[in-house]
Parts: sequence; structure tokens; C-alpha cells
Amino acid sequence: MDVIGNAVLIVVDIQGGDVPHEESRSEIAYMGGRESRTARVERLIDDCRAAAVPVVFIQEVHKPSLVDIGRELDGAEGPHCVEGWPETELAPHIRPRPEEFLIRKRRYSAFFGTELEIVLKAYKADTVLLIGGLTDVCVHYTAVDAHQHDYHVKVLTDCVGGSSREAHDAALNAIAYLQRDALVTAADVTAWLDARRGA
Repeated sequence: MDVIGNAVLIVVDIQGGDVPHEESRSEIAYMGGRESRTARVERLIDDCRAAAVPVVFIQEVHKPSLVDIGRELDGAEGPHCVEGWPETELAPHIRPRPEEFLIRKRRYSAFFGTELEIVLKAYKADTVLLIGGLTDVCVHYTAVDAHQHDYHVKVLTDCVGGSSREAHDAALNAIAYLQRDALVTAADVTAWLDARRGA
């Protein structure tokens, strides 16, 4: 796997707190396999930290009145990521360190109306590594905006999950259409990180 320049890992909306999915009030469908992705995600975050690759965490949050949710309820999703709901908190295995950025957003793209661009410029980023969810919503729109901002994009296909397998696959195909080398796996990134540490 080729990484151009400086890379930053962006952890997109791995939320849910410690609330079981069946008890969550967030009305968002997602495909299975989250449990198997969790271990890969944890290892990847640790490996990036060990290799001095910055990690930036993203969290979608909306006011209880939903005054800030915009057009997000026009599609298949119901109310979600409401401030004060335990299920809006980051998943228990996602633990930003004090020196790391946790960026709250109110739209699908992590770039829209946030300080992400300032943070990426501070890190002199050329490439963004994207993990999290949903592949077909927040990951997809963040990847598109990263592309529009001239970043190289790497989406870790086994560290993202969509609203369904079909939607997941379609989003990955759309991202690959924008950047032909955008789709990678956790193993690809781990091999790159190992080589980086050995350099």
C-alpha cells in the first residue's frame, strides 16, 4: 500500500455508548459484523499511535429539539445521535486521549461545518485513513469531501460498516471511482505502519 506524505487516521462516528443495539433509540439500520470489526479497529488505533500517526475522532451530535438535524430525517433514518442520550456517546472501545482531537459534527460529512480542515492542516496531512460508519453515509460523504479538498483517501474496507451489505458495497464502489487506490484493508495499513516504524 502506498501512502502519500503524512497520514491521519479519522475515526468516523463509532458511537453507541454501552447501550445494546436492540435498546438504542437511534433509528439507524446497520449491517452485521460490528463485533468482529471492533478488535481490528482497536488494534489499528493503537498501531497508529505507536507509529506516530495522528488519530482524530468524529462524533455526530444533535440537540434534543433536533433543530440542528437539517434534512437528515428526509431519508431512511429517524432521530439519532441526540445529545444526552447514552447511545450517542462514543463506543466503549473508542477512547480519545487528551492530546487527540474529538470533533463533533451536525451533518454527515466530518468536514461540513467543523474544524477538521484546520486540524488536518495542523498535522500537514496529505492522506486520510477512514474507519467507522456508516460506509454509505458519513464515511462516504467524508471521503468525498476529503477528495474535493485534494487529500488522498484510504478507506479500510474491513473497518467500516454500512446500513446494509448492499449499501456498504455500493459506497465502496463509488469511493473507488473517485480514487482508484482508495480501498485498502486493516492488514494493508498494519503492514505500512510496521514498515514505517522499522524505517
